[in-house]
Amino acid sequence: MRIGELAARAGTTTRTLRYYESRGLLPARRGENGYRTYDEDDLKLLRQIRTLQDFGFDLEETRPFVECLRAGHPEGDACPASLAVYRRKLDELDALIGELRAVREQVAGQLVRAERARDALAAEAQVPGGPEPGCELGGR
Repeated sequence: MRIGELAARAGTTTRTLRYYESRGLLPARRGENGYRTYDEDDLKLLRQIRTLQDFGFDLEETRPFVECLRAGHPEGDACPASLAVYRRKLDELDALIGELRAVREQVAGQLVRAERARDALAAEAQVPGGPEPGCELGGR
């Protein structure tokens, strides 16, 4: 198949395919007429790359998976290098989850503090001569 058909079937652009080719992720075969030619294996490579990118892998992290497929493995993640990338990605995700948990705890603490401050202002407003409740969003 030619580059336009491969791009359409893979759900990407010809520009992206040329970029992958320049990075060595997609083979650069040409027919007698000089046009790039691709086959079903190339489509499988592209689908592997796109799936990994959808999961947050950067383009270079897809290389071991592509090389695994090119080596003849039916799945691109059966090789030791692919497994190592999975492990590194899981470590990165675990670290990000930890950071997000810490931020969540800070935001939750801020919410508790803000609710207490609001409740204290509301209680003061109930005292004769206390301040009138107001909010910058409420127009007062």
